[in-house]
Amino acid sequence: MTDVSDAGFKSVTRVAEARRRLLDVTTPHSRTERLALDEATGRALASEVTAAANVPHYRRAAMDGWAVRAADTFGAGERSPAVLRGEAVGTDSVSPESAVRVHTGSALPDGANAVVMVEDTDRFGDDVEVFDAVAEGENVAPVGEDVGEGQHLYDAGHRLRPSDLGLLRSTGVETVAVFDRPDVAVIPTGEELVDADPAPGEVIETNGLTVSELVEQWGGTARYRDVVTDDEDALAAAIDRDLDADVVVTTGGSSVGERDLIPEVVDDLGETFVHGVALKPGHPCALGVVEDTPVVMLPGYPVACIINAVQFLRPVLRHVGHLPQTPHATRRARLDRKIRSEPGVRTYVRVRVERRDAADGEDTARDELVATPTRASGSGVLSSVALSDGWVVVPESREGVPAGETVTVEQWEFYP
Repeated sequence: MTDVSDAGFKSVTRVAEARRRLLDVTTPHSRTERLALDEATGRALASEVTAAANVPHYRRAAMDGWAVRAADTFGAGERSPAVLRGEAVGTDSVSPESAVRVHTGSALPDGANAVVMVEDTDRFGDDVEVFDAVAEGENVAPVGEDVGEGQHLYDAGHRLRPSDLGLLRSTGVETVAVFDRPDVAVIPTGEELVDADPAPGEVIETNGLTVSELVEQWGGTARYRDVVTDDEDALAAAIDRDLDADVVVTTGGSSVGERDLIPEVVDDLGETFVHGVALKPGHPCALGVVEDTPVVMLPGYPVACIINAVQFLRPVLRHVGHLPQTPHATRRARLDRKIRSEPGVRTYVRVRVERRDAADGEDTARDELVATPTRASGSGVLSSVALSDGWVVVPESREGVPAGETVTVEQWEFYP
């Protein structure tokens, strides 16, 4: 079953189905650019990358010790050490029955094919006694041990991490082709919104700011627009202005009241294919498309706005920008109060997580993580999100979660 009824809406769509419909009308862009490595953190590769050189590009000592010809140590032991002529650090070749002092990472001298660890040797004047035989290649890192020239490293679409950039540079790669950041137009709406010093009945605009920062965190570039009043012509003009963006997102005006005009405006310009989603808090969300540009219409209540942005804006942004649909960071914690929820509706419960000793006599591990619900409702209480550590998602199939159950806490704000 896809749609379920909800007061004020003809029908509401379950979260997974709404997300599927949105992604179905969205096409990843094809814009690319070439960047130096120090500018490429977090960007998605536009093509596969292979190693430009061997790492290491020379044979190197893997231990502090003496570079030798392995055959010169055969039969060496505690009672009958092999005696070799010791050469200084930096000597560029090893002759028969000689040894050259090397340090970890040093280039192996010509003629050497093994390294005897320093603790298996002793020095007497110009001679070196070797108390343990080594085999050819022992304690030596060969050319290309880490990465071989031409080796496949990353596929197109891989999102570059700092460690990736270090590896690429070590192999001789200096620039990479990456997809452009997806361009997202963020349009806050509502005649009651002001920038500062609100009078009675007015509200400081926060949703557009929050959503714009989330866009940047998720790998996009935000066009944070000025507030648009509740007027059909003004709203239509604002949306039309930004149809060159990869995604248009509006905040406010998405419900079914007299001033909730956005879904109808989008439907007049293109199509609103979802209006009302079976999640709580925040079911007054709408999704549409105008001239092949997806439009995400977020509710005006701050908590509802954020929850719907995470559920719909994040996946469509990442799809458009060729970024992986990675899951949120999570941690497990014991729920210390019951959560109530409505069957058929996915519920997002804000929680605080703290480390707490188990009570004496309890059959639980000490020093455990405990999740305390702050709110399961209250779409307008922004502090309940800002002062929480994440949320617990109660699926549509459950009617609440009992106290004492171990739950998964999504740390959605701390993961790109």
